[in-house]
Amino acid sequence: MVKYMNIKVLVVDDTIMYRKIIGDVLKTIPGVEVVGMANNGKIALSRIKSLKPDLVTLDVEMPVMNGLETLVAIQQEKLEVECLMFSSLTEQGGEITMKALELGAFDFVLKPDLDTPEENLAYIQKELSRRLKVFGQQSQLRRLLRGKRPVVPARERIRKPGVATEVLQQTKARVKRVEKSTVVAIGISTGGPNALTVMLPKLPADLGVPVLIVQHMPPIFTKSLAASLDKKCALEVKEAVNGELVKKNTIYIAPGGSQMKVASGTDVHSKILRITDEPPENNCKPSVDYLFRSVAREYGSKTTGVIMTGMGADGKLGLQDLKSAGAVSIAQNADTCVVYGMPKAVAEAGLVDVVASLGGIASEIVKTVHG
Repeated sequence: MVKYMNIKVLVVDDTIMYRKIIGDVLKTIPGVEVVGMANNGKIALSRIKSLKPDLVTLDVEMPVMNGLETLVAIQQEKLEVECLMFSSLTEQGGEITMKALELGAFDFVLKPDLDTPEENLAYIQKELSRRLKVFGQQSQLRRLLRGKRPVVPARERIRKPGVATEVLQQTKARVKRVEKSTVVAIGISTGGPNALTVMLPKLPADLGVPVLIVQHMPPIFTKSLAASLDKKCALEVKEAVNGELVKKNTIYIAPGGSQMKVASGTDVHSKILRITDEPPENNCKPSVDYLFRSVAREYGSKTTGVIMTGMGADGKLGLQDLKSAGAVSIAQNADTCVVYGMPKAVAEAGLVDVVASLGGIASEIVKTVHG
């Protein structure tokens, strides 16, 4: 195993079984120290102050003070700690988790309900290890940057993205492009709900094109995400439905646990969405690559492809297809990403026309659509 760094973790769950499982798994990860446990948010707040952990694993549904209430209290009291949510695959769990992510929780892990204890343990081991690796890498990067220039915590960077649009790079392809986009396709993962809550409300009601989004999430959670965003945006936001017509001024979010692609409709001008059960790509379902390939085929050069915060490289191959078709591309910059993984992968591959801060992405999208 890779040693991530010295990460101090507080485990918070009202179930003694899960406290033990999570604690035991964390102890097997090199560089991670479990500094304490708590069975509700109220006790957790006290222990955060005394133990000063780097990360808190928070159960979403707890008595006395649930995970969301705890996260709010952490922010109100300005406690310097990041939060990883543990959630059940229920509608209530999904809604609470969405709110927690919008408030700045680092990420979430689903509580498994597999056939055997061994399978449940293996699942938690895999999911925690992945997230702790990313958390450690991001923390190390922030510590290195802290000595060179002020670094604002990820939660604050996203909620307060800055007044000025920051465009760091424009290629000749972007500058000379005269064709307007007729669709926007977005790929996003870790940190996505919070980032989308900042970016999407900035898009105008008269954008004039559809927006297709793949956010890496399980079933139920994408429905909660769409409902939450719909209340905040000028454009309609909905979870995509198989066979529906793609309409202008509508944001479609791929359903968790399924793949989403766009296909030709009954006439030359119409497009429809296909929700399929095809295999995961890049261990992702929905997958950005899967969506982007279909968008490249159906819309070609009249596409704006956007890659935002997230771990891994899903979207790189799909964006390559879009660029080959003549599309324009936008990537979120490192400073405003919760995890600079997906944008980094496409930037290093030379596939990005515009690099913008979270606060500037919407205006860059509008430029490609309205000219």
